[in-house]
Amino acid sequence: MGIPQPAFYMFKCEQSSPPGMPKPSCVSQQDTESQQLFQYLSQKIMQEGIMGTVQPIRTACLNRCNAGPVMLVEPGHIMYTALTKEKIDRIIKEHIIGGNVVEEYVIESELWDEAISPRDMKTQMGM
Repeated sequence: MGIPQPAFYMFKCEQSSPPGMPKPSCVSQQDTESQQLFQYLSQKIMQEGIMGTVQPIRTACLNRCNAGPVMLVEPGHIMYTALTKEKIDRIIKEHIIGGNVVEEYVIESELWDEAISPRDMKTQMGM
């Protein structure tokens, strides 16, 4: 038997725009907690003893800056918004371990609607 693949990938946006930029960042120089969230996520996964089956991944911008800090959980395309340490605790306990998406933390459909295929996108753009 081989090494099992992770059951979940947790993509935590680590985008930090320079001071004075017009759009917000998921990691802000003015918000110490936002700077600590990825480390906290990783430590929480280790404390729960699930590191082998859950892979936290630092990622660049996920293009939902106004809802940040954000994290995308796969499988399922579940985008969690306005992350805090308390929300991460609940997401790991209820979604990752318990199997139930924490709906009140999920991004609004106006900002994260159904996926569109690249072929359909090209058709819509008349290409």
